[in-house]
Amino acid sequence: MTHTSVTAKRPTADTGVGPAVVAGVVTAVVGFTSSFAVVLAGLRAVGADTDQAASGLLVLCVSMGAGSIFFSWRLKIPMTMAWSTPGAALLAGSAMPADGFAAAVPAFALAGALIALCGLIRPLGRAVAAIPPALANAMLAGVLLTLCVEPFRALSASPAAIAPVVLTWLVLTRVARRWAVPGALGVAVVVMAVTGSFSHLAGARLAPVVVAVSPSWEPATVVAIALPLFLVTMTSQNIPGMAVLASFGYRPRLAPPLLYTGGATVVGAFAGAHAINLAAISAALAAGPTAHPDPERRWVAGVTCGAVYLVLGPASALVAAVAQAAPAGIMAAIAGLALIGTFASAAGSALADGGHREAAAVTFLVAASGVAFGGIGAAFWGLLAGSVYLLVMRRPLWPPR
Repeated sequence: MTHTSVTAKRPTADTGVGPAVVAGVVTAVVGFTSSFAVVLAGLRAVGADTDQAASGLLVLCVSMGAGSIFFSWRLKIPMTMAWSTPGAALLAGSAMPADGFAAAVPAFALAGALIALCGLIRPLGRAVAAIPPALANAMLAGVLLTLCVEPFRALSASPAAIAPVVLTWLVLTRVARRWAVPGALGVAVVVMAVTGSFSHLAGARLAPVVVAVSPSWEPATVVAIALPLFLVTMTSQNIPGMAVLASFGYRPRLAPPLLYTGGATVVGAFAGAHAINLAAISAALAAGPTAHPDPERRWVAGVTCGAVYLVLGPASALVAAVAQAAPAGIMAAIAGLALIGTFASAAGSALADGGHREAAAVTFLVAASGVAFGGIGAAFWGLLAGSVYLLVMRRPLWPPR
């Protein structure tokens, strides 16, 4: 496993690894606080109770932390792992399976197996990469739409509790974007303290625990969850994650991290974890020049990020309990605010390609509609509808003479 680093002018003075350590801490803290609400919302939507959601969060943190440490140290590049935020958003927009969370577990495991197979079977990986990005982004944008309107619905229903959260997010987005969602979360904690929500934590389990989930096989649930989860994780996380690393001059082989993230997803599924992958957006925090002037020392940021994730993991039960005790709408508002940037990026990318614009619009509209047929959710049908539209529009009406 080798990589090619950018050619950079060495600093005249040895800056040590301090900047890389700070960058790694920021990467992990921002990554965790800005999207854990989305993960919890996704797991709860498909039937997880508080303990199962906390278990999933713990296993995700451990898997991400271990992967970030190993690959960053082994390859000497800042390769960081993350949970699949788009995948969690997909779950949050899904219907609860008939058999509850037990039916979602095989779907998580199958998605992980498909990710690992992309690392083992190159044609499969190339086939996924060949999916028009416009359709994949449109499916994601359609799913995110229903989540991104939640802050404004909550604001209408509970203005006193939600307005401080939204205003904090707006101000910090203007002056310190990366801290906008963590800042909004901090204000939400203050709101909870003022409203007495923490009194509901009495008797709640606050110690970290791994809860084994016995799987239940529902073919419709597997199709509805596994395939969209696999596709959005690959197209919105793993492939862009490699592109981010390449933009800073790091070009590792894709197969090893796919095998790790896919395998960890399969194992973690039986403890409530939905999916891990290569970091994409947050990857730039550890891989860019702000992490360290010397590209060959930025791997320390990846190792530090992984170590912080391992520290944050044991707080999963406390985080899940606090989210459960929060006033109605406040966690959904934070999750929606955290996804607005992702929605804007996905929608913009989906409609920017003139050759796929109408097919992307069909995909987006069906995915956003929330329709379900045969127990299979809108995300799958949206992608299928867009693909069929694209096939029909590009197929010649008459064969050539």
